Amino acid sequence: MIKLLSHLSHVAITSPDVEASVEFYTTHVGLTEVAREDGRVYLRCWGDYYAYSVVVVPGDEPSLETMAWRTSSAEALEEAARRLQAAGVDVEWFDGYRIGKALRFVGPWGHSMTLHWDVERHTAQPRTASIYPDRPEKRSTVAGAPRQLDHVTVATSDVDAFAKWYDDVLGFRTMARTVLDEAPVSVFSVLTTNEKSHDLGVVLDGSTRAGRVNHYAFWVDTREELLIAADVLMENGIPIEYGPSIHGIGEQNFLYYREPSTLRIELNTGGYRNYVPDWEPNTWKPSLGSNNFYRNGAMPMSMTESFPPADGPSATEEGVPEEIREALLNPYAVQGRG
Repeated sequence: MIKLLSHLSHVAITSPDVEASVEFYTTHVGLTEVAREDGRVYLRCWGDYYAYSVVVVPGDEPSLETMAWRTSSAEALEEAARRLQAAGVDVEWFDGYRIGKALRFVGPWGHSMTLHWDVERHTAQPRTASIYPDRPEKRSTVAGAPRQLDHVTVATSDVDAFAKWYDDVLGFRTMARTVLDEAPVSVFSVLTTNEKSHDLGVVLDGSTRAGRVNHYAFWVDTREELLIAADVLMENGIPIEYGPSIHGIGEQNFLYYREPSTLRIELNTGGYRNYVPDWEPNTWKPSLGSNNFYRNGAMPMSMTESFPPADGPSATEEGVPEEIREALLNPYAVQGRG
């Protein structure tokens, strides 16, 4: 069977104040502004091989406009379109900015995804060219600046069904899942298109608003760089929402913080690589440390917020049994049990 997707190539996010978000990314995160077109601002990490990896788009509220994956070939892009159409999904072809022929669709749970094969690679100017041939440009001078885009985590009303659909239709591999200790409710799953633990995460969403995102993530080379980034963020008055610590699932070092639109950003490093083609995903419980490897602290309730903000009644107000109501309100609970 043809392998359809190779890796996450970029995310496009909306912000009510594009200039504030862009200034934050360039000054505090260490991204570089690449271009502006039709109100959209294109940014990249110093180690991104393509022209850009983050697009900031004007919008009334923070959200994920689209998440983009590069396919494994031009033939794979056409095959992906056939599979999507066979699954009853409408596909829109368009000419993407510096990615050429691309397709866009909205998945069953309301998330926009873009697929493309053609891409414009980054070409460094002489002043930013690296002395190392494999680097697209010099390492950033901003302390703790990420090397590249890493993953995106979205929110959905049915974690297991979401994972199965993306596995079956687009060839993702589900690597692990979390089921509550209190009830047989799946609250988290990680999927990948390559050997990483994940480049697509999915968390349980108790709201009635489709297509929401929980966070997206950058990668740094070492744990020490992540700790330096944490130090720099705090010194500049930018609170850390959660971490630094280590996830049980994936085993990455992590920290979370917010950009001015309130959208959540994760910075991570480490973690395992899994090349097993017939891997069977294991089931974790929060008490096993699925989110906190050390099982010694609870994720703050703010981490359950996804974007854009929920509108309308949540699932906990629509007949969910009392005994799992609290767990659904905080699906990330990692109290030190067990």
